[in-house]
Amino acid sequence: MSSIAFIGLGNMGAPMALNLVKAGHHLTVYDLVPAAVRTLTDAGARAAASAHEAVDGAEVVITMLPASKHVESLYLEDDLLARIDPSKLVIDCSTIAPDSARKVAAAAQARGLAMVDAPVSGGTAGAAAGTLTFIVGGTDEALARARPVLEQMGKNIFHAGPSGAGQVAKICNNMLLGILMAGTSEALALGVANGLDPKVLSDIIAKSSGRNWATELYNPWPGVMPNVPASKDYAGGFGVDLMLKDLGLAAEAALAARAAVPLGELARNLYALHSQGGNGKLDFSSIVRLYGHKAP
Repeated sequence: MSSIAFIGLGNMGAPMALNLVKAGHHLTVYDLVPAAVRTLTDAGARAAASAHEAVDGAEVVITMLPASKHVESLYLEDDLLARIDPSKLVIDCSTIAPDSARKVAAAAQARGLAMVDAPVSGGTAGAAAGTLTFIVGGTDEALARARPVLEQMGKNIFHAGPSGAGQVAKICNNMLLGILMAGTSEALALGVANGLDPKVLSDIIAKSSGRNWATELYNPWPGVMPNVPASKDYAGGFGVDLMLKDLGLAAEAALAARAAVPLGELARNLYALHSQGGNGKLDFSSIVRLYGHKAP
């Protein structure tokens, strides 16, 4: 089994790292939150005092960080790349700007390092179950090296293209997800306002032309579906501010390509309003509250 350094143990990173421990890999972990590190050490991982210490001796380095600035700071400003043996592999699973991914990949290549950007889709439930979808940017050779590790954390692996392509595809997916969740919430709120049972309406939509991932697997209305954030007062899951970040990345990509994303921009504004209302740390399905619904 591989010796792996895993840096970034948030809502997604921690369960991903746990699956690698369960698969028998030798894991060294680092995070700024001690409680997150303890979860992994209790499962058998080794804690490092710093990111630089974590990568010492690692065959594979995996990062799962919040935003572009964190990835660039770690790899470029803190010069983590210089600490990694050039024969090793780097996998960044963060969702960041494509240009940031390309910049870090170019710096890695200059040092002789193989690197892929491999953002994920599937949410915290997929991370825990090991059924994530990895959307990879990088060379065929780097992906071939990364695949055995990614397969321990996910079910689907797509090669989107060269460095940065994984981020472009992920941004497109999350823009659509934000639009779908806002639209689903609006439809459910309209039905409830007119006397419908939200579960009955969700069942109808799931078997009709409006069916989508939100109604079937991640319903935003409390009590309709067990074990989703909506039924846990919107705790955990994928935060509003993270969705807002991804919608901002979509807007930046659209500006750079002179592309039109009117629904994406509308969704970004809706999530911005929701975040400004003090909901930034809640799961993004809490956008239903913007339509007047208050959880019991």
